[in-house]
Amino acid sequence: MRRIASTVTIITASDGHRRHGMTMTAVSSLSMEPPSMIICVNQSTFLHDILMSARHFCVNVLTHDQAEVSKAFSGASSPEERFSVGEWLTHGSGTHYLSNAQANIVCRKHAAIPFGTHTIFIGSADDVMLGDDARPLLYRNAAYC
Repeated sequence: MRRIASTVTIITASDGHRRHGMTMTAVSSLSMEPPSMIICVNQSTFLHDILMSARHFCVNVLTHDQAEVSKAFSGASSPEERFSVGEWLTHGSGTHYLSNAQANIVCRKHAAIPFGTHTIFIGSADDVMLGDDARPLLYRNAAYC
């Protein structure tokens, strides 16, 4: 699977008391009717804990020049420091979004399906914000490309 190039995203969520974000590539569109997304999150992560009680999550699609933001959210920065890298705003749903991302898709969580070490979260797109149509940041074989 390492040889398959994937678009890099940062998934953010808040349960009203805590916020968190994590770099992810296990993200996909699910349906056009209704417009929906799936994200696959390891059950041992802090983000998973928040997503279990959160009502919304945001898929932030990164551009080719946002590798530093991706690195911060993939563990290079502590959970408290992550949102200091990049320009983050708060959506009306309470989720945080990267203001200059290629796209932000705010999803209402509908289901959480455990499978193996991960949980598949299904969300319907409540709001979509589009930035410039820039080249996406891709990840392949343990490197940005």
